[in-house]
Amino acid sequence: MPIEIPTDLTPELVPLSWLIGEWEGRGRLGSGDEDSEHFLQHVSFTHNGLPYLQYRAESWLTDDEGTRLRPLTVETGFWALERKQLDADGGPGLVPADIVPVLKSADEVEALRNKDGGFDISVSISHPGGISELYYGQIKGPQIQLTTDMVMRGSHSKDYSAATRIFGLVDGNLLWRWDVATGGEAGKGLEAHASAFLHRVS
Repeated sequence: MPIEIPTDLTPELVPLSWLIGEWEGRGRLGSGDEDSEHFLQHVSFTHNGLPYLQYRAESWLTDDEGTRLRPLTVETGFWALERKQLDADGGPGLVPADIVPVLKSADEVEALRNKDGGFDISVSISHPGGISELYYGQIKGPQIQLTTDMVMRGSHSKDYSAATRIFGLVDGNLLWRWDVATGGEAGKGLEAHASAFLHRVS
């Protein structure tokens, strides 16, 4: 299935362009075994002309047939190529960026490729309950691998120390898996948390 790149996309979002749109599908909690609970998820990746994608994922518990039972959670965040912030970039806060993109051409974006032939990326995701994740990883074609660099928890948040996520585009569908460590040393004791198979809805 060919990937259509929006004509108004800032050049450095081209490697992430296959994510843009609305996705929906079903998944399983935990390892996905016979007793694992089912969920439905709707995911959106949007852009507004700035060099990042806006991410939102809303999920509902379902029965075996996919009928919604109750809301599960919502997470929001930002996805971008990982690079040094320059004077022309916006922020912090409301400090405006230059009108033209900081990286103006495909050649400037290509210069960011890492030694594996992909692009380093950063992803920040916030959850209800006072938890925020900062992931670093790589996007290489239609494959993404992410590992938490930091998990920030509020004073009354549940225990959560580290996570990994993988995403892949397979026959036009978005597959993902999320492994989580809920205690001990960060990066240790990761266990299957959830996985899903999403199809593009727009």
